Amino acid sequence: MGAHESMEHAEHAEHASGSNKKIALLIAVLALFLAISETLGKAAQTESISKNVEAANLWAFFQAKSIRRTVVVTAAEQGKLTLAAADEAQKPAVQKQIDDWTKTAARYRSEPETGEGTEQLADKAKHAEHARDQATAKYHHFELASAAFQIGIVLASATIITGMLALAYVSGVLTLAGLFMTALGLWWPHLLHLH
Repeated sequence: MGAHESMEHAEHAEHASGSNKKIALLIAVLALFLAISETLGKAAQTESISKNVEAANLWAFFQAKSIRRTVVVTAAEQGKLTLAAADEAQKPAVQKQIDDWTKTAARYRSEPETGEGTEQLADKAKHAEHARDQATAKYHHFELASAAFQIGIVLASATIITGMLALAYVSGVLTLAGLFMTALGLWWPHLLHLH
């Protein structure tokens, strides 16, 4: 090998080394973005599960309260039948019981002070369902972002091995796609409907 060939070989090695450093930096940035999207995805998934449990509990409480209300309304209706057949001495006591049942049924329907009437429980459950759906939509975007970053890391790594710069460019495009999906997850989770 002559001096000229040695010089060309050294220049080529130096150029490859510089390219490899840039690719290594790209991989490091991709790994950072991957960690962020994975963390955001896990948080969104946890929130989705939490809000789903909350909604289920609220709907169960709503159903229990509805059943209680139905029982009390039925008792009040039965009391009205009893009132019609009661003698005059019993009528005030029966009427008082009917009034108590009617008030209880109204309280079971709407109880703004405690937020535990069926109307308030339904509103709370719907709010929890909305929060669950929001978190689920975020989760799906973060998962797609993570996939883009992971594939980008693989392609960037393959660039170092193969020397094919086209793989690095595709990795860069995947980085942008991952950032776009992360942004959608953070600020516009319902812009695209992903399921």
